[in-house]
This record gives sequence, C-alpha cells and structure tokens, in this order.
Amino acid sequence: MGNWIINHGLSSFILVVWMAINIFLFLWFYFFYDLGDQFFYTRHILGSALAWARAPAAVLNFNCLLILLPVCRNLLSLIRGSFMCCGRTMRKQLDKNISFHKLVAYMIGLMTAVHTIAHLLNVEWYYNSRLGEYDDLSTALSSLDDSGNTTFLNPIRSTTTTPTLLVFTTIAGITGVIITLSLILMITSSMEVIRRSYFEVFWFTHHLFIVFFAGLVIHGAGRIVRSQTTTNPPHNATFCKDRIDDWGKIQECPIPQFAGGFPQTWMWVIGPMILYVCERLLRFIRYMQTVKYRKIVIRPSKVLELQLVKNGFKMDVGQYVFLNCPAISQLEWHPFTMTSAPEEDFFSVHIRSVGDWTQKLISIVEQLPEGAEGPKMGVDGPFGTASEDVFDYEVAMLVGAGIGVTPFASILKSIWYKFKDSNPKLRTRKIYFYWLCRETHAFEWFADLLQLLEREMEERGMGNFLTYKLYLTGWDQSHANHVMVHADADTDVVTGLKQKTNYGRPNWDKEFEQVRKENPTSVVGTFLCGPAVLATVLSKKCVKYTDVDPRKTKFYFNKENF
Repeated sequence: MGNWIINHGLSSFILVVWMAINIFLFLWFYFFYDLGDQFFYTRHILGSALAWARAPAAVLNFNCLLILLPVCRNLLSLIRGSFMCCGRTMRKQLDKNISFHKLVAYMIGLMTAVHTIAHLLNVEWYYNSRLGEYDDLSTALSSLDDSGNTTFLNPIRSTTTTPTLLVFTTIAGITGVIITLSLILMITSSMEVIRRSYFEVFWFTHHLFIVFFAGLVIHGAGRIVRSQTTTNPPHNATFCKDRIDDWGKIQECPIPQFAGGFPQTWMWVIGPMILYVCERLLRFIRYMQTVKYRKIVIRPSKVLELQLVKNGFKMDVGQYVFLNCPAISQLEWHPFTMTSAPEEDFFSVHIRSVGDWTQKLISIVEQLPEGAEGPKMGVDGPFGTASEDVFDYEVAMLVGAGIGVTPFASILKSIWYKFKDSNPKLRTRKIYFYWLCRETHAFEWFADLLQLLEREMEERGMGNFLTYKLYLTGWDQSHANHVMVHADADTDVVTGLKQKTNYGRPNWDKEFEQVRKENPTSVVGTFLCGPAVLATVLSKKCVKYTDVDPRKTKFYFNKENF
C-alpha cells in the first residue's frame, strides 16, 4: 500500500477531491429542487424529474469550467516553469492533463444524458398537464397565463403545442439539441481507433466545442424551469393547494406568481473561455513567426527528420511542439517530440509516416528538387512534458517504443553535450535506456548518437554511466540466420554498436530487480514514451519494486502524454 501511495497517492487524492465536489454539487442541488418551497407547485407537475434535471446541470457547470483548462498548453507550461519550487510529484500531475480532460469529458457526457432524459420527461408531463390529463391542481397551474396579475408556470402555452414543437421552437430546446449533437460527435470521434486512424476527423469534430460553448451560454436564457416568487400577501402553497377556487379571492391565497431562474452557466465558463481565447491568440502569433529549414533528411522506414530554426526559440529536453503545414491544411496541428538538445542552435523532429497528414508531408518533401526549401511550416511551442524532469533524478530508466524514442534522443544528446562541456550541474549519475522496435531499419537513425555516447563514456572512463538495451520485437527467419552467422562479431550486426541487440521483449521484473540492486538507496525516475499497455506494466513494476523505507530505492513512473 505504501508503494502505491508513493507513485499514485497525489493523483488519487486529486481525483477524490474532484469526485467529491461533483457529488456535493449533485446532492446539494438535488435536495434544493426536491425540498425547496418555491418549487412546490413545479414539483407537483414534474415530480422528481425536476431535481433529476437540475442536479446534473450543476455538475455540468462545474465540469464545463474545467474542460478547457487541461488543453491550455501555454498555461500549463507557464505553471510548470513558474513553480519549480513545487515537488516533482506535484509537477507530474500536469503531465496527466489529457487523462483529466478525458475524465471530465466523460462526466459531462454522463450528466448530459441524465439532464436530457429528465427534461424530456418534464416536457411530456408539462404537455399532459396542459391537456388536463392529471388532477385539478396541475390543470389550474398550467392554465395560468401572462395577463393581468398572473404569470405562467407551464411553458406549454397552448394545447396545440406538442413536446416536439416545444423542443424545436424554444431557446432551451434548440440549444439543447445543438449542444447534445455536438457533444456526441466530439466524444465518438475521440475514440482511440478514430483518433489514430482518422486524426483529421477527430481534429475537425473536436472544434465543435465552439458551438458547444456558444449553445451552453445561451441555453439557460430560455428559463424553462420556473419557481414561485414572493407575493404580497404571500401565497402559502401548502394551505392553498386544496383551495384552487379561492385563488385571488381570499387574502391567504393570492394567485401564485412564477418566474424563471437567472442564467448562471455563463458565470461558470466565462473565465476558462477567456483563457482559451488568449491561448489561441498566442498560438496564432507563433504561427505567424518565420520558421526556416536547416536540414531535411528522409531516414529509413519512412522517417522524416526536419531540422528547423526559429528566432527566440528556446527548448528543454523532452519537450514537444505542434506543427502546421498550410500546404496540407490551414487548421490541422500535430504534436511531435523534439529530438534535438537545448545546447544545439536548431530544433529537430523525427516524423514517422502514420496517418494522412504525415504521409502527405513526407510525399511533399520527397518531391522537392535538390536543395529546395521545404514547405511553409508553422510551429507552436515548445511545451513541457514529464521528460523535462529527467535530470532531477539520480538514476533514470528511459523506455521508448518505436518512434517513442524521440524524447530520449533529446535527453541523450544533451547528456553528450554536458559531458563534452564538463557541466558540473549534471546531477544524474546513471541512465538505463531501453528501446523496443519491430523493424531493424528503425534503429538506424538513432545508432549514430549511441555510438557517439559509447566513445564519449569510454574516453572519460565512465563506461558505466549509460546502460542501454535494444530489443527487436519482430524478425523473420532470414534475419535470424544472418544474426547467427555473425554472432561472434565485436559489434552488433543490426546497429553496429558494441551492445548486442536483444530479440523479444524485456523481462521487466529482471530489469527492475537489477536496477534496484545496483542502486540500493536511489530515487529512480522511470520514463516512458510508448503505448498504454506498456505504461500499465511499467507503472505496476514501479509500485512493486519501490521500497517503503525512505532510505532505500524508490521508483517514480512518468509517461509522455499528448
């Protein structure tokens, strides 16, 4: 249990607080509408569906306040950079921004469903009440009109107004339909299979959030839910509900007056909306800044390397940028981790051919004449990630899968420069690097960097500083035969490195046990850029091999999130 708290305690505490606020808001507003005297007559027509409609609305307001904040990338980078006094455990929470964004979205989806179903029932009961299908009190309340000294309770003002007509002719109804359809499209297009295979569909439908928030702000202006207002003399509902014929005739029972509640949603979301507008303005300013090409290289396995230069651009290890190529699309921005080091006078990205956008970009570059400038490129960033904290640990385990090695290229390059310049501020004393790949060609572009590091460590007598293991998870029989023939060679047949390539997947229990044995009193940062399945495995291993004794080895899990 203690191990779990070390790795997940703060994240779980934040989730508990978030859930507690949701539950509190739901219960508070449920009982407010279910027990409030001002809603006595409203409840008589609608029953408990009134409370079931309004309580989710309160939870929706809270979560709509939160939903934009995790995707304000510049705000998160500002917080990460401005509050370095906070511990790394606190900063780690910023790296889970997309996970929290999804969680809030699921809550919005759930509460929207409850809110919508309850209001559909409300509309039906309003309609039946208007037709006089219920008791005399419901009929009398539905017959109140805006004339003379009366105000209405039932929004269905005529027996010819059907529930469908009410939904599509009122502000609350029309905006409700628009909000719900926008939300359905955004949530369904965010599914993993669609987001990875048809990113453009995800990208464009997600911008329906503009329609969603516009409808949300207007939605409450219809004031469909109405409550009893104070009259002089007051109308006592519990006394007068059985004296309908005496309404307006005796002093104790004046005709009841009703009014819709003041719209409140805009007060919840106006702050985050302003922040997000500022975020988009900053992105636009960055987009307009000139980006020049230093070098373009097409690597094996359809990997494109772009070396770019931009005035005033400063980065840290493991950070990422968003790229936009107007020749492909004016609106699409895609995230890529930088593979360059902060010590270099340019920044680089390695782009693998996955999806329509990357395929089109590689196709454009392949068709460029020799020495020609690449297509216009917009750059937004850099933005912080978990890998920024790698040098805060004495020992680091870096795990990359496929193209997920890119943030660690930046880290290893930076280490090379720090050794070259004899940087005394380098706190890290040991790095374990694991790279899992399906194809042999994928190793080629990265092998040069590892060879440089090998030589640098040997020259400085620090051969034990970097331990790296490469794992090939896919091969055929011809490749296996080739490896067997060259098994006695000094260098690896795949990479040319002294460290031989492993075949298959790592035995993580063995690896973690070895790291713990070699570093019995260290804090070990475990960093992953790879699939969620591997993240689950490594997260569990960090918990398993962390010692609750503060004097012994602790593993902290960190994962790249986009």
